[in-house]
This record gives sequence, structure tokens and C-alpha cells, in this order.
Amino acid sequence: MSLKPSVYETDFYAWTQEQVKLLSEGHWHQVDLKNIIEEIESLGKQERQQLRHCLGVLLGHLLKWQLQRTHRSKSWLATIREQRRRLTIVLEENPSLRPYLSEANAISYALGTDLVVQETPLDYNDLPEVCPYTLEQVISDEFLPE
Repeated sequence: MSLKPSVYETDFYAWTQEQVKLLSEGHWHQVDLKNIIEEIESLGKQERQQLRHCLGVLLGHLLKWQLQRTHRSKSWLATIREQRRRLTIVLEENPSLRPYLSEANAISYALGTDLVVQETPLDYNDLPEVCPYTLEQVISDEFLPE
């Protein structure tokens, strides 16, 4: 005998609307608590992932800017500025992520080096093993490596 799939599994949007209605009306005993917990946890992970993504793209472009001087472009500069703005927004909307910033920067450096290797003739052995920029430099609108 097979179990009928839940609305959560078959129509996520309908499930969200159902849960909002149940919560709004105070029907706590009917709420799908297990899946609500899972979704809230997932939302938190998405914010951390967004932070790492912004840092990875930013670090990759800072490296390209530094190591490919003759190929510098307005596009790279625009990407550096955009990622710094996005990073600022993520941190303004989620101030509790600030303590995670240093760890995220270290993790994201690998993402940045991947980007450099994919988009330039440089290889991993051409790049510093650890991030050559301080966290303050990375997030500063005034900093561009020379």
C-alpha cells in the first residue's frame, strides 16, 4: 500500500499558503511543523550561501584585476562594485552573518580561484594559496589590488 504524497511534495506553493493560513488562524495543531522547520533552516543556509557566492565572485575578480593587468576592463570593475554592493545588502539584511564573514571569506577564496582558472589562462599554481587580501580590503569600496 502506497502513501498519498503530501501537498508539500506535490504543490509547494499551495503548501506554503495553507501553512500561512493555519498559522494566521492559530491552528497550531494542524501545522506541518516538520517541514516548516526544514524550510526555515533552508532559508538560513541560503543566506550563508549567498554571502559565500558574493565573496567568491568578488575575490575572483580582485585576483583577475591584480594578476591580469593588461586585460583589465570596465566589466571587471563593474562586477567588483556589484558584488560589494550585494555583499553589503546581505550583511545589512542579516547582521548576524557578520561573525561568519571571516570564515566565509576563507571558504570563498577557493570559489574565487576556480573562477580565475575557468576564465583566464592562469592555473591554480599561478595563484596565491591563501587569500592575499585582508577582509577589510575585500569589502572596501576604495580597494583595488595593484
